[in-house]
Order: sequence, then structure tokens, then C-alpha cells
Amino acid sequence: MNKKLFYLLILLMSLSLIGIIFVQGYWIIDSVNTKREQFEFSARQALSATAHKIQNEELEDLYRPFRELADSIGIPDDLTFDEFILFQDDPATNDIFIYRNGILQQDFKLASPAFDFDLDSIEFKRFYNRSQRYILDKGSELDGNNSSVEIKDRIQEFSRLQEFEKYNFSKMISDRAAKKPVHTRVTEDEIKRMLTIDLVERDMDTEFEFAVYSNNLSTRLRSDNFVLDGDSPTYGHPLFADENGQSNYTLYANFPGQKKFVISSIAGMVALSVIFTFIIMLAYSSALNQLNKQRQISQIKTDFINNMTHEFKTPIATINLALDAIKNPKVSQDSDKVSYYHNMIREENKRMHAQVENVLRISKLEKNELDIKKDRVKLHDLIEEAIMHVELIVEDRQGYVNTHFDASKSSILANESHFTNVIVNMLDNAVKYSSDTPKIDVYTENVKNFIILKIQDQGDGMTKSVQKKVFDKFFREHTGDIHNVKGHGLGLAYVKQIVDDHQGEVYVESEKGKGSTFIIKLPLIS
Repeated sequence: MNKKLFYLLILLMSLSLIGIIFVQGYWIIDSVNTKREQFEFSARQALSATAHKIQNEELEDLYRPFRELADSIGIPDDLTFDEFILFQDDPATNDIFIYRNGILQQDFKLASPAFDFDLDSIEFKRFYNRSQRYILDKGSELDGNNSSVEIKDRIQEFSRLQEFEKYNFSKMISDRAAKKPVHTRVTEDEIKRMLTIDLVERDMDTEFEFAVYSNNLSTRLRSDNFVLDGDSPTYGHPLFADENGQSNYTLYANFPGQKKFVISSIAGMVALSVIFTFIIMLAYSSALNQLNKQRQISQIKTDFINNMTHEFKTPIATINLALDAIKNPKVSQDSDKVSYYHNMIREENKRMHAQVENVLRISKLEKNELDIKKDRVKLHDLIEEAIMHVELIVEDRQGYVNTHFDASKSSILANESHFTNVIVNMLDNAVKYSSDTPKIDVYTENVKNFIILKIQDQGDGMTKSVQKKVFDKFFREHTGDIHNVKGHGLGLAYVKQIVDDHQGEVYVESEKGKGSTFIIKLPLIS
């Protein structure tokens, strides 16, 4: 992947993720503010409704005994009857409509001491309403001398105007009622009960504190923990207001659990938003990681192809030179030189074949097409055989491979050929990455039901970052753009695949400049 394109994709993805997080944060803050405003609106409504209920209940409690007393007297002190008549002509039906409406007012003078008012008597007005509707033929004469007036239809209704009575009664006694102490007009329990009901009706099941103040002075009506100017917002509404909305009393309430209520109301959506944002962040991290891996793999494959090409060019060139030499008449007559060149061609051909087999072997392992049959073998025997493959190279460089077989049991279930190749690859790796004389020690030991194999060298070592990737396919440590050691980065990948297939573990311990130790852990068999 093009480097500029790679960084452009990272930038776009990062900006998109930051934008999503910003939008989610803005939405959460906006939702909290909206819920807080809704809470404040509902709280004020509930407080207003409670104040009206308290005032209406007081009026009902005062009105009821006066009404019952007036009803029991029967004969009023004074009667007033007002009646209104309206005529309407309907041309569509040729009828005349007559509407008659009358209001009967009965006045009573009732003794008030029994009702706790400092007046000799109170005027109580009782109202009745009577409404009538007549429908007459249009041809009928309406003067009083004609007795032939035909009434087609007549409807009469009679009702008691109790709400009108209450309204007049409240205007009459409001001044007297206002002189009574507020705690005699309503109790703490009544305020709490009514306010609780009004809050529940508005789906506000939350704690609250309340108090009644008179001209900014606290009265006896208050809950235990009410604070007028506390941390929680306080809402107020006039109590026992007159017809102009004026009152000496104010009902206050605050809600200590307001924040908790607001947050809990959107907690579900916030949690989902956070979860989805977290999933997007995980997906972003995964995508970024995959992009980076793809870029690295692309680079590694390019290096692999270049290195493989170089590895093949050398033996091909050598074979071509050997063939040209054999064609030379002077060389063709010399059987020793011909044999020498034949051996050279054979060895170079084996070298290329081995490289191809190494690549194919890894491919088959990944596709699970490699048939690995396992038998009971001694790990110590496999180690000795593997050392034989590298000892000439080690001796040529004046190095050594020493064995320290401390394991008393070494029987494992393994494929002799493949596992020998595993040990050879690890030994070969130790030789290649020893810039000086290769010094290799091989250790074995038993730990419970396992055998531990350690191949330790005193070579160049590797950094922590290299240790994490050393078993990856095609990975090779290099300095700048030049590989220090020839290879394809397949040897240790092959080791990892075979060890995993044998239910074992392989890992490396290393420090730059102080050598490396490759460790294999395998289960023993009895």
C-alpha cells in the first residue's frame, strides 16, 4: 500500500472517529439539558397543581357546612329572579325559536361564630338556573289574544349553579380566611400527600423537600431537611392566592434527587451510546491494525520476492557457467573437471529445490494439507541427528555445539523428519545470527509431564519488538534496507507451525547484543 495513501486513510478514519465521539458527547449533553428542563417544567406544574388543590379543598371544607345549613333552612331571606328571552327565526324550517333563561338567587343570612369567623352573620347566596326552549309554527300569531298558538316542541332544564355559589362564597370569605394562621388551614401531611400524587402523575418518582414561607419568613409548615438556598434548585408557587393572584404565602419545594433522576432517565440511551462508540473504537483499532499489518506484509512480501530472486539468480548463474564450462572441449576431455562441474550443478539444483520445498511446506501447513504422522521418538536422538547437519558449518567457523541433557525422560509423540527439521532450523538460525564464532548450548530438562528444550547462543540477540514478530511468516530482522543474513523469513514460521501441530509451545528470550535462547515445551508420553 502506498505510504501516503496509508496515512491519508488513517487521518480520515481518525477524524471520523473523533467526529462520532464529538456528536455523541454533544447529544448526551443536549439530552441532559432537555431532561433537566422537562424536570423543571413538570416540577413547577406539580407545585402549581398542589397549591390549587390545597386552596380548593379549603374552600370546599368551608363551603359545605354553609351550603348544608342554607339547604336545611329552606325559606330564604330574599329572592331575586332574572329572566332573559331571545327570539330567533329559522327560514329553512319556517319555525320560530324562543329561548328563555332565568337565574333564581336566594339570599340567606347565616350565623358565623360556629364557623370560626368574627362576624355576626354571613350572607350566603344560593343560585338556580332554569332554561327553556320553544319551537312555534311560523304562521302562529304571538300576541296574547290568539289562543291558537301551537307549540311544536318545548324543552325545559333546571340546575343548581354550585360552582357559581362557590365563587361568590370564596370572594366573601377570602379576607377572613386569610387572617387565620396558615398551619390551621393546611397540614404538612396534606401538602406531602398532594405533592406526591401530582409528582407521580407526571412520572416523577423522586425525593423532595418542601416548606411554606410567609413574606420570605419560614412558617411551621416545612419538611425536616428543607433548605431554601441549598444545592438543589428550589421552585415556588403562591399558596392561597386571591383572584388577582396575590398571596402572602409561597409553597416552595426542592428535589435533592434531581440530578440522579435526570441522569437515570437517559442512562439507558447513554449506556447504549457508549457501548456502540466503544465498538466503533474497537473496529477502528482493528481496522487500523489490519491496515498496518497489510502494509507490513506487502513490504515483507516485496522483500521476500527480491531475496528469493537473488537466491535463485546465484545458483542459476552457477549452473549456466558450469554448463558452459562442460561444453568447452578442453574441459570435456578432463573427466575430473566434468565430474566436478556435475557435482556443482547437482548441489546448486538441490539448493534451489530445498528453497522451493521450504515455501511449499509452509503453504501446505497453512492449508492443513501436510500429512504429519507421529510416532514415539526420543527427543535426545532427534537433537543429536540435527546437530550432525550443522556441525561442519560450526566447525568451519571454529565454533561449538554443546549438549546438556538433564532430562531423564525424553519420549515424545512426534514426526521424526519434521521435528528434526525444526531443531535444524533453530540451530541454523543460531549460527546465522552469530556474527562472531558460533557458541551454542543445547539444554533439556523435565518439568512435570513436559520436556523443555532450550537452544542458547551467544550471538547478536534481538530487541523486544523483533521477538514479538520473529515467528511471523516472511519476517526478517534487517538493518536499514539491507538484510544482514540471507534467508526468506520462513524457517521460524515453519518451526512455530510444527510445534503447534505437536501440541507444544515455542518462544524466545533474548537481549540485543547478548544472544538468544529458543525454548520448546512438549508433552511427554509414557
